[in-house]
Amino acid sequence: MGDGQFAFNMVNIIESEEILNKISSLLCSSLVSGAKRKGLVMMDELPDQLVWDILSRIKKTNDRNSLSLACKRFHELDNDQRQSIRVGCGLDPANEALTSLCNRFQNLAKVEITYSGWMSKLGKQLDDHGLLILSSCCPSLTDLTLSYCTFITDVGLRYLASCSKLSALKLNFTPRITGCGILSLVVGCRNLTLLHLIRCLNVTSVEWLEYLGKLETLEDLSIKNCRAIGEGDLVKLGLGWQNLKRLQFEVDANYRYMKVYDRLAVDRWQKQCIPCENMLELSLVNCIISPGRGLACVLGKCKNLEKIHLDMCVGVRNSDIIGLAQRSSNLRFISLRVPSDFSLPLLMNNALRLTDESLKAVAQNCSMLESVRISFSDGDFPSFSSFSLSGILSLIKMCPVRELALDHVYSFNDVGMEALCSAQFLEILELVRCQEISDEGLQLVGQFPQLRILRLSKCLGISDDGLKPLVGSYKLESLAVEDCPQISERGLQGAAKSISFRQDLSWMY
Repeated sequence: MGDGQFAFNMVNIIESEEILNKISSLLCSSLVSGAKRKGLVMMDELPDQLVWDILSRIKKTNDRNSLSLACKRFHELDNDQRQSIRVGCGLDPANEALTSLCNRFQNLAKVEITYSGWMSKLGKQLDDHGLLILSSCCPSLTDLTLSYCTFITDVGLRYLASCSKLSALKLNFTPRITGCGILSLVVGCRNLTLLHLIRCLNVTSVEWLEYLGKLETLEDLSIKNCRAIGEGDLVKLGLGWQNLKRLQFEVDANYRYMKVYDRLAVDRWQKQCIPCENMLELSLVNCIISPGRGLACVLGKCKNLEKIHLDMCVGVRNSDIIGLAQRSSNLRFISLRVPSDFSLPLLMNNALRLTDESLKAVAQNCSMLESVRISFSDGDFPSFSSFSLSGILSLIKMCPVRELALDHVYSFNDVGMEALCSAQFLEILELVRCQEISDEGLQLVGQFPQLRILRLSKCLGISDDGLKPLVGSYKLESLAVEDCPQISERGLQGAAKSISFRQDLSWMY
């Protein structure tokens, strides 16, 4: 059979996703092994659209780079098809190298520039002129990430304002950028749906947030450790709340009280109807939840929430979680990390202290809950845990929980492990610093109906004896043990199909 006839038959038989994926995999393998000549001859006979489809299934950058060097045809198709690049310290000289890349890949839509680990000896970083090059040479740019770009200023963001198609921007530690630069960008990029600001320490003004609210296009907002932006500033998003699907807000714990509510902000929170019906994911870290103001208003208005993560948030009350559970029946994921302040004896009868009442409300109202993560901070006193074993087990009994992670939860003991023997949906169990669990409780793991993955970390009461019933059964797909002083690597052998072991006991001293 000639090459042309072979190619014709190939076009006819390549109909399924599976076959296309296999061809892509074989092509990469042949390049690695060096036996590529015959394969390339056959590929030369295939129509461009089919080769384009095959190349699009090759996701690893190294594989795509190897293919583009294999023949001229692949090189040209890859140039046209490549839509994303990730560059950083190796970009030297930065502006000239970026110009070359933009000229080669003219359909770039996603660009990530990261200078993590950069030192001056690695060459000069990309500067504002580099962003001018990007805005001029990448007309299809929709997604841009800048990490540790310390040479970029507001001038560079003004250049990006001409990228009318830009819909996603992530800034991670860009210390020279201010609120003025972000405002100039959002004024020009009116299709922005995602904005992430992480450790942008000089962003002090928030007029850009008010402007984004008026555009009503933002769907994903993440603000983490931007010291000058407080919870009260979020009210300026105004009507923009109604399209927001994902909010992550994290306050630098060392600057939690640096910015307080003024009277105007309080009145605005109370008077403004915060429309959060479209919010699906909410993550709050180190925030202050005050009744009738700020983020407490947001918690009370979410009706379609699927994921909630509250980490060290001071002021969260039972009524906040109960109200959330009653409104968000679609909740699938809940993660609570409780501040140690809540566990002090003086607060045992305090309304700010979360109790089993919250967990039971979630269990009764959220019938789709699949993932539960409960954690207490290091300063907790074991005898004063906010949640008892009864509250935690109510979630397991009433919801189809597939994943359970407990960290520093002293109320969970061998009785809790015995109760998990009837957990029909539980597939993943993670126990960290759960010191009331002994070998007797661990030996029950083999009786958990659906458990596939077990992770144990910093648990003092368990040893190799607790794992003996698992040895040779291969019931578990994965077993990971970290920093448990009484468990040895030898004790893990044969306890699961995949085993991970690490022991660093410095945390004990």
